[in-house]
Amino acid sequence: MNFTTRRSFLSKSSLLAGSALSFPNSVTAKTKSTIVGEGEHQYEAIHNWPRLPDKYSWQTTHNVAIDKEENLYVIHEGLAAQKEHPCIFVFDSVGKFIRAFGAQFQGGGHGIEVRTEGKNQFLYVTAYQGVKSFAKMTLKGEIVWFRRAPMASGRYADGEDTSTSANWRRQGFLPTNIAFHPSDGSFYLADGYGAHCIHRYDKDAKYLSTFGSPGKADGQFNLPHGLGIDTRAGRAPSICVTDRANGRLQWFDLDGKHLRTLSEPFILPANVDVHGDLLLIPDLSARVTLIDKNDKIIHLGEDENWRKEVLADNKSLRQQPKRWIDGKFIHPHDACFDAQGNIFVAEWVNPGRVTKLRKLS
Repeated sequence: MNFTTRRSFLSKSSLLAGSALSFPNSVTAKTKSTIVGEGEHQYEAIHNWPRLPDKYSWQTTHNVAIDKEENLYVIHEGLAAQKEHPCIFVFDSVGKFIRAFGAQFQGGGHGIEVRTEGKNQFLYVTAYQGVKSFAKMTLKGEIVWFRRAPMASGRYADGEDTSTSANWRRQGFLPTNIAFHPSDGSFYLADGYGAHCIHRYDKDAKYLSTFGSPGKADGQFNLPHGLGIDTRAGRAPSICVTDRANGRLQWFDLDGKHLRTLSEPFILPANVDVHGDLLLIPDLSARVTLIDKNDKIIHLGEDENWRKEVLADNKSLRQQPKRWIDGKFIHPHDACFDAQGNIFVAEWVNPGRVTKLRKLS
């Protein structure tokens, strides 16, 4: 987190409550499960589901994605000092390690998505801090293209397309996540930690346009951290943006025109995924939220007292796995569905954690 994000995080924490460490893999070796959710939305929570070989270490997990073969891709921020350590890990459908790559994003790994294009699948990766870039890769880690700040947008300070020093001000480029237009091959890039806006690119990663600006009004953002295409039935596809530090979701049409804003009951919403008529919103404030086709809210892992403890702890709890409780989250940073409706949750904790929520009903 940058200093601005830390302030907003601690501000939220006080309202509710009234440098990375290195851990051995054995810390997360015990698999635990319990039941979360209610009614037709019940899941078995299996914490620390995938396992890494001993030669690798979890280093603050950030985002997750699933391919058509149900392999899970996990990107972590990584330690900048460990340049040879991979940033992206791949696991099969039972959590067995397959491969690792992406050392070029080490120290700034953030967002990851899988997209099918014709007969092939590709990874789209975003990286912040000193990496300041986004890229398209094959599923085995070969770079297809690599991009830096879109200077044509007019939003960035001189040199942001070449600098490798993080600029946390609103003229810096610190991209966080990507979403895909449902039909024309273009995609949207959230600059969550930098210029607080959304960029649009064509299918070949050529810059097209930008919408949004820093602020609190509708159509403005205070850390637009994540985004996804809302394709729930009965409505035209739209872009759903998690306006994290403003504690709300905002919807836009596919050209970037503001449609609506939903503030309650979000605290620090972090990203968006969709499966059928469900939106999936991981919230850094110790819970994962589902939104059905009628905008009914279903919280997973919800516990007000636990959340107060998490947020009052000045972030130290994220580094103390022995204090974590079965069926409770610390800081969900990203989550995604698989084809069966199971959910995978990556948390902003060190030494990292990925939980599988196995759908029961």
